[in-house]
Amino acid sequence: MTRRRRADAGLQQRRDALAEALEIGGARLDPAAADRARSTVRKIGERSALGAGYTVVALAGATGSGKSSLFNALVGADVARAGVRRPTTSTATAATWGPGSAAELLDWLGVGARHQVEQQPGPRDGLVLLDLPDFDSRELRNRAEADRVLALADVFVWVTDPQKYADAVIHDQYIKALSRHDAKTVVVLNQADRLTGEQVEETVADLHRLVTGDGVRDVQVLPTSASAGGGVDRLMAMLTEIARSRAAAEARMRSDVRAAAEELRGGVGDTERSLGEDADDRLVDALARAAGVPVVLDAVRRDYLAQATARAGWPFTKWLRRLRPHPLGRLGLNRSAAGAGAQAEDVRTALGRSSLPQATPAQRSAVDLATRDLADRAADGLPLRWAQDVERVAVPDHSSLADQLDQAVLGTPLGFRKPIWWSVVGVLQWCFALAAVAGLVWLVVLVVLGWLQLHVETPAWGPVPYPTLLLAAGVVLGLLTTAAQRVLASVGARRRRERVRALLHAAIAGTARTHIMAPVRHILAEHRRTRELLDVAGR
Repeated sequence: MTRRRRADAGLQQRRDALAEALEIGGARLDPAAADRARSTVRKIGERSALGAGYTVVALAGATGSGKSSLFNALVGADVARAGVRRPTTSTATAATWGPGSAAELLDWLGVGARHQVEQQPGPRDGLVLLDLPDFDSRELRNRAEADRVLALADVFVWVTDPQKYADAVIHDQYIKALSRHDAKTVVVLNQADRLTGEQVEETVADLHRLVTGDGVRDVQVLPTSASAGGGVDRLMAMLTEIARSRAAAEARMRSDVRAAAEELRGGVGDTERSLGEDADDRLVDALARAAGVPVVLDAVRRDYLAQATARAGWPFTKWLRRLRPHPLGRLGLNRSAAGAGAQAEDVRTALGRSSLPQATPAQRSAVDLATRDLADRAADGLPLRWAQDVERVAVPDHSSLADQLDQAVLGTPLGFRKPIWWSVVGVLQWCFALAAVAGLVWLVVLVVLGWLQLHVETPAWGPVPYPTLLLAAGVVLGLLTTAAQRVLASVGARRRRERVRALLHAAIAGTARTHIMAPVRHILAEHRRTRELLDVAGR
């Protein structure tokens, strides 16, 4: 009982693995193979719900092989009837052994004609023997019915005769086609009474060779004669032993799962590329150019210079800067420059849309090349459907990507802490400006007094009067300080530009990871998981 529970658990694990692989793989798996695998999953679920106490044995054969007569001989009653004009079975007939009712199983099998052989407990309990329609019937309905029931049976008993044992229909279309299911298979050479003993041995050996060539392992070929009764007891003993072991149904379902997994496995690669967390520099650079980062960096540089001039420039000329438009304001980025203490989260609450220029065709082409290069590297070694899905998510729509990049730029804080030297230089500039103004006003007063012929003693430093000294010193020192301020501002603007460049590239890289790299990695992870699940189902 413990072994049976372990077997059931193993089958359930394989079935669940196959079902999950179908769900994850989805449309990237071969559609026809996926449909067959879903039918297998559904069939196993339905059959498992019916219990493991039954073994379904299907007698299948060509017209005239004596299949129905052999069925009657095994049952011990005239249950199956052959056609009057032409020996052909048109519907499946079932015979069951054991006290339990197999009605639910037979309903699932779609078999209407039923015969209860034994109702007392015995070694054949749970044996369900089916006489199928002839698979070479001229009636397509009969052949379809045979194919349908064969897909549900646990054990195949192929019935042939000395005239048709080498027929291509039974070997190519049935035995070879169904050998991949690895179900328990018995081959019966019926009507053996028509041959001599030596001919029987030769025919059985040749039939064994053909069936082995069809891919069936450990096959047994039994000569029988339904009319004379020869070999019938031996065949019945073999079927009884199969039913007693209770292993045929589980083996058939396990082999069905394995066959479905192996068929699907052909559409899944043996490995997949591993992409790092970080996007490559080529992709980030292409996205940065398409997002207008160079334009933003130039505006940041000019904004720094403008603010440096406004705070520490020569008071007599810095007002001219106010006539020029705000570099970041023109791009709609002034909200991101909210000051030194602004946090990115605070800025994002007021995000709208920037006024950055749209990406040029050349920039969009560079993004396409970078993303296709990423897709080619990620899809290396993947089957076609998986590779196409990788390319689909790696090359996003330009309009949506443009919005995502714009939000990344808008969400990057461009404000900065005002340098201390601005205040120091600003104070000095005002001191020098006031000195120059004081000297100029003093000189004007002296000129007016001279015009009024009022003599006033003017203090001097050596030969230079103080008013002239104040004016000259204020102007010269102010101009020198302005020159120094411009040098310092230029250095500071470059540093600020590089810091903002790092922030913007980090934001662009985050967008690439979220909207390009993550979907690609997700597909690669699904490919790996699908392969692992199919390997579990196919072992």
